[in-house]
Amino acid sequence: MASPESTINGPTKAAGADSKSLRNAFGGVIAFIILVLIGVLAFSIRLFSVIKYESVIHEFDPYFNYRVTQFLSKNGIYDFWNWFDDRTWYPLGRVIGGTVYPGLTLTAGTIWKVVNSLNIPLSVETVCVFTAPIFSAFASWAAYLLTKEVKGPGAGLTAAALLAMVPSYISRSVAGSYDNEAVAIFALVFTFYLYIKTLNTGSLFYATLNALAYFYMVCSWGGYTFIINLIPMHVLLCIVTGRYSSRLYIAYAPLVVLGTLLAALVPVVGFNAVLTSEHFASFLVFIIIHVVALAYYIKGILSPKMFKVAVTLVVSVGLAVCCAVIAILIAVVASSPTKGWSGRSLTLLDPTYASKYIPIIASVSEHQPPTWPSYFMDINVLAFLVPAGIIACFMPLSDSSSFVILYIVTSVYFSGVMVRLMLVLAPAACILSGIALSEAFNVLTRSIKFQLPGIAGNSTVAVRMWCISEENGSSSVVAPSDVSKTEKTEEVAKEKPVKKNRKKEKENVEKKPTPSKTERRLLVLPLEASVIAVLLLVLLGAFYVVHCVWAAAEAYSAPSIVLTSQSNDGGLHVFDDFREAYSWLSHNTDVDDKVASWWDYGYQTTAMANRTVLVDNNTWNNTHIATVGTAMSSPEKQAWEIFHSLDVKYVLVVFGGLVGYPSDDINKFLWMVRIGGGEFPHIKEPDYLRDGQYRIDAQATPTMLNCLMYKLSYFRFVETDGKGFDRVRRTEIGKKHFKLTHFEEVFTTHHWMVRIYKLKPPRNRIRGKTKKSKSSRSVSSKRDVKGKRNPWH
Repeated sequence: MASPESTINGPTKAAGADSKSLRNAFGGVIAFIILVLIGVLAFSIRLFSVIKYESVIHEFDPYFNYRVTQFLSKNGIYDFWNWFDDRTWYPLGRVIGGTVYPGLTLTAGTIWKVVNSLNIPLSVETVCVFTAPIFSAFASWAAYLLTKEVKGPGAGLTAAALLAMVPSYISRSVAGSYDNEAVAIFALVFTFYLYIKTLNTGSLFYATLNALAYFYMVCSWGGYTFIINLIPMHVLLCIVTGRYSSRLYIAYAPLVVLGTLLAALVPVVGFNAVLTSEHFASFLVFIIIHVVALAYYIKGILSPKMFKVAVTLVVSVGLAVCCAVIAILIAVVASSPTKGWSGRSLTLLDPTYASKYIPIIASVSEHQPPTWPSYFMDINVLAFLVPAGIIACFMPLSDSSSFVILYIVTSVYFSGVMVRLMLVLAPAACILSGIALSEAFNVLTRSIKFQLPGIAGNSTVAVRMWCISEENGSSSVVAPSDVSKTEKTEEVAKEKPVKKNRKKEKENVEKKPTPSKTERRLLVLPLEASVIAVLLLVLLGAFYVVHCVWAAAEAYSAPSIVLTSQSNDGGLHVFDDFREAYSWLSHNTDVDDKVASWWDYGYQTTAMANRTVLVDNNTWNNTHIATVGTAMSSPEKQAWEIFHSLDVKYVLVVFGGLVGYPSDDINKFLWMVRIGGGEFPHIKEPDYLRDGQYRIDAQATPTMLNCLMYKLSYFRFVETDGKGFDRVRRTEIGKKHFKLTHFEEVFTTHHWMVRIYKLKPPRNRIRGKTKKSKSSRSVSSKRDVKGKRNPWH
């Protein structure tokens, strides 16, 4: 016969299970709604550029991606893979299909095709403009999934909300920022999520998805090498700390095999996936994990004595194989001048490498190390929450939390080398900050809940039962229905003590009772302190939101091709000189004309003016860029000869001295000198410096005052104000009145920001005539003026 207690507890237990399932279902619905709102927030906060300006492509590289996407949507994918572009890097050209990461282009092209198949008339440009905001929402959801695997759904929702607004990510994903990072950050975070998911579950299904996500990352961005080095580092860390398991093997081995095979299918990567030093760490750890797996397998089937012998044999063979592989790798690496590393990778390992050997990399502003204020600008209060998140990951330390710690440590280092890699730091900072805020709110709200007057009587029992559940790995408070059951179980256990433990119990009674380690750690905070701390955290979050909205609206929304400034009366003044210049080139020059400029403006000139350029932002040929830099650094006649030999018709320079635009060619000129001098030794940087200082005033060197860049920038500049005062350099120019003999000005934009010059045609040579003296040349020139003109001109 059933006891009355069991009769009562049966329905109570069933009711508790029903209420728990209902509570979980309701929590899932709320979490889904919050995630949708986070996605809307991530998308909408990046639309300031469209609202304030117009739907336009930003920066320089996105224009090339837009041009490639146009070609893909018009001609199809097969023509895209075989596309040889003769409008770039003249006269060399460029094979587009084999030199680009196609992930962004294929993604936007697929979206455009699907949307148009649904009879939604969107242009390719519109799809390109809004691709980055769409994938920023995907990245936020991926951050939720990753953080949920590490510390639960509460931390995941917080991390997703933080990533949706973080300024560092906004700077690369505003509407119009159609660059590789627009989709690569989502691919990065999603790949990490699938790796952690596989590590927690040991599922081969998730391992396969992880390899596919890594493949998409390889297609999207060259930063995929960060993944293929970070994951092996984590695997090696787990092996060294004794955390090897079959789940770790399943998470790593398929990624290396399938991921490498898939990466080799991307034309721009190809056999580099197995031949370059960036990938060797993954292969070395792949060998190590198999040696460890074999050791664990042998340990399970052999006796301890035989296991020692087998381990000795396995370790010996494994060391021999590793030494052989390392010897082969050293031989392969030693045959390369850069030891198998790319220039950017060597710059990350040695921050001084680029400035010493590859000035073209050092000349890029986003490759410079960041300043301390840039951390506060790009991640704001997250910089203070990250240390708390690291501490929370150690309580307790798991495989997934150790990966997050390793992720933040490596990303902090890389972001300190290149300001561009602040973008890689942003997801890690958001994940750890989300963990820190979630854990802090859990402690504070629990402390407030236990000390409210309505439930003060149950606070002691609730705290004690929470401690018991915490020892079992759960942080939830035990339901009241389970409290009596637990107490009854304890009483029954006390009534029947084991005889062999009576002596130990007696000794324990005689000792002075001390609170356990768990109880000391889980003591609740005072009510007043908890309330104040919650208010401070809410204030901190509000400050973060205000800063992120300001950064999205003001700092990162302006497209570089359209500039604005505020006048004295508070009005907005728009500088649209770039599009004005490209429009002039498009309408007033022949289709086959070649335009020379510094490489920064190559992509825009090709995409917007549809004219052939010598160099562009791909920077794959240092000698060709050095040739342009040498021409800009040379006197006018020598520069004309260089450009004429390259069949150049027009030269474009960017000048900001009139309106105060600091990113003009005069400020970039020393990099032209350094890059040109790296290939052509007659160009020496000290010749352009006065006592080690870069000057353009009366104290400037004759070499500087007579070079082509100086003349093309400051030609007729004195006519603007009568003094020739440069507002960027804040000084009067040194050489004010001069004429051009081999170039002629054909167009200058409204604010003098872009100036276009045309090469004068060469003079006719008279066959059979020898070189005349200066006096005879002057006399003959006068006669030519009086005589008939050449009918061919």
